Amino acid sequence: MPLEQLRKARSRTIGTKQTLKAIEKGKAKMVFVALDADDKVVREVIRGCQEKAVPVVRAESMAVLGKACGIEVGAASAAIVED
Repeated sequence: MPLEQLRKARSRTIGTKQTLKAIEKGKAKMVFVALDADDKVVREVIRGCQEKAVPVVRAESMAVLGKACGIEVGAASAAIVED
């Protein structure tokens, strides 16, 4: 299950700004986007993933994605990154 991979990842980003930076630098291996995140917020992340051929996994909600990242608030996006 991909969310389990995110939970166990040694290195990850949490949040749209950090995730976008990781994509642009070519460090993102897999990106997670919450289904209930505002489209305006995650549009650039999804576009960046398409350009860099990074797989995008849809998380059920921002709360679920936040929990998988080990935080108590929701997250619109996150990524597993190279060390």
